[in-house]
Amino acid sequence: MVEIDEDPQMGFESEEDDDELSDGELQEAFAKGLLKPGLNVPLLEPKKAINNVEGLRKCLAEFKRNLPWAERLDLTNYPAVDIVAKAEGRAQQPEGSEDVSAEDDFQREMYFYRQAQATVLAALPKLHKFKIPTKRPEDYFAEMAKTDQHMQKVRKSHDGQKKYKDKKFGFGGKKKGSKWNTKDFFVVKKYKDKKFGFGGKKKGSKWNTKDSHDDVSGFKARMAHGKGGKQFGKGGKTNKRPGKETRKKMKARK
Repeated sequence: MVEIDEDPQMGFESEEDDDELSDGELQEAFAKGLLKPGLNVPLLEPKKAINNVEGLRKCLAEFKRNLPWAERLDLTNYPAVDIVAKAEGRAQQPEGSEDVSAEDDFQREMYFYRQAQATVLAALPKLHKFKIPTKRPEDYFAEMAKTDQHMQKVRKSHDGQKKYKDKKFGFGGKKKGSKWNTKDFFVVKKYKDKKFGFGGKKKGSKWNTKDSHDDVSGFKARMAHGKGGKQFGKGGKTNKRPGKETRKKMKARK
């Protein structure tokens, strides 16, 4: 039996001898032919090939099905004529020989656009031939994903919110037994907007401006210099209250 030394510095047994012992045992077992494939390293099982003949024949039958074009709606075509190149007088490349760079976004998107344009030009006559309408009628209503009951609830909720806003802000129009009218409301609103603005500056709105300061059309000289006003008594003289001594004498006479 091999003794296992202790490492005095680390304080635990050294594993080097144990590893060497394990390697030696493996080598001895390999020499005797005791090691078998997959014992230490699991081997991957080979992938089983599936040959579903029945499924392949079914798919092949679907490919060979001769359906009318209206059921397939497939087209294989080259892009339409480059109008810009034609207007500039550049030579047109033969169909299918254009070199489109995958790094040029504009050139690539333009190629897709021209191909879609050519597809539409080729598909419309075929659709008309099969009597398939290509334009939506004026009274067409698309089928919605939500039911009519759900949309009725949405409409009812919307009407309730509208009535609440009309009642709160006074847009409900003329009500029964009321003199208020929507037309009158907008007249008042228009006047206040003209006078005070649309929510702009509020402070100093009554201060004089240059135009109001220069406007002297309402100036009256008589009122400004104290020559106007009310006059009391005869001859334009005002009634003067007697003095204190005079009032005492008047009381003494009584």
